[in-house]
Amino acid sequence: MSKLKDIWIYLEDGTFIKAKSFGSCGTKVGEVVFNTSMSGYQEIMSDPSYAGQFVVFTMPEVGNVGCNDDDMESSSVYASGMIVRNYQDRYSNFRAKTSLKEFLTSHDSLGICNIDTRFLTKHIRDNGSQMMIASTKISNREELKNILSNSPRIEEVNYIKEVTTKEVYEHKFGAWDNENQKYNQPLKLGKKLVVIDFGVKRNILNELSQVGFTVEVIPADFDANTLIDRYNKKEIQGVFLSNGPGDPLILKEESQKVKKLIEAKIPMFAICLGHQLLSISHGYDTYKLKFGHHGGNHPVKNQKEGFVEITAQNHNYNVPESIKEIAIVTHSNLFDKTIEGLKYKNSPIFSVQHHPEASPGPHDSKYIFKDFIENI
Repeated sequence: MSKLKDIWIYLEDGTFIKAKSFGSCGTKVGEVVFNTSMSGYQEIMSDPSYAGQFVVFTMPEVGNVGCNDDDMESSSVYASGMIVRNYQDRYSNFRAKTSLKEFLTSHDSLGICNIDTRFLTKHIRDNGSQMMIASTKISNREELKNILSNSPRIEEVNYIKEVTTKEVYEHKFGAWDNENQKYNQPLKLGKKLVVIDFGVKRNILNELSQVGFTVEVIPADFDANTLIDRYNKKEIQGVFLSNGPGDPLILKEESQKVKKLIEAKIPMFAICLGHQLLSISHGYDTYKLKFGHHGGNHPVKNQKEGFVEITAQNHNYNVPESIKEIAIVTHSNLFDKTIEGLKYKNSPIFSVQHHPEASPGPHDSKYIFKDFIENI
């Protein structure tokens, strides 16, 4: 492996760290969070929900299996960068096409290593997620501090405009076929579903297609009246609100559009950011968690059936307890008792905070996609 360059990190609470860089060069600002997944670094880095964030990986060895085209959850890397204990440049996997270093460099994302990620994870856990700056070019602490203090915070930026699709398209691939190492092409496509892309992961689209939906993906600047008209004409049978990055409270225009869809009684299902937008559109504002839920090992209780699912999660914001006035809690987080799923009263609408499509993570919650098409 070629000699690694120095990189300097400054957190808004004054923490200053020197480490090594293996990704692109330059200076980037973002919110720092930690992820406890034991695998799937490429899927995590290509998840649009991480736009504007640095991801600290608690898995100490990263890079071992390289990167490939099939594990992309979007067309690019929107995260500011990744922070790992040990980076492995020499990869070994029959599906790999390139190294993690080459992958990050091609997508202009920082890679930071040779750092005590146990310390950094504990620091975030104790002090909360916070803004951070990293640079391969600037080593002066005060200069980094000044740039960070003059940069917009994550809750001030609408990242949806950056990650959403620019054109309407139809998604035709199903779930991954492990035996044949390719994506399925479902034959029985039926009910037409419109997916509003706030930063949708590809595997969500795969799972929706796999259960039988004809999936049409549209940009986040959609026209609500057009969708309502299409639903009334029976051209579409439902709407899905996707995951996505940033603070949902700044999405004022999007919330108003979702409110129109709610009032039109269109059957809807939502994941993560979509789940939060449904709450806001009903008049119940979200709040920020101390350090969020990011990982593939979060236990969630299905309140209706009584069983526990191990879930994949990636969110810094949550819906309030007061929403129980208008919705039934279907899923609860067993780590901190926060709400993980809702079924709205008097509406054909339900949502979950966690990620039933995983990628990476367990598949315990995949049944939710089937529930959606059966409800419609």
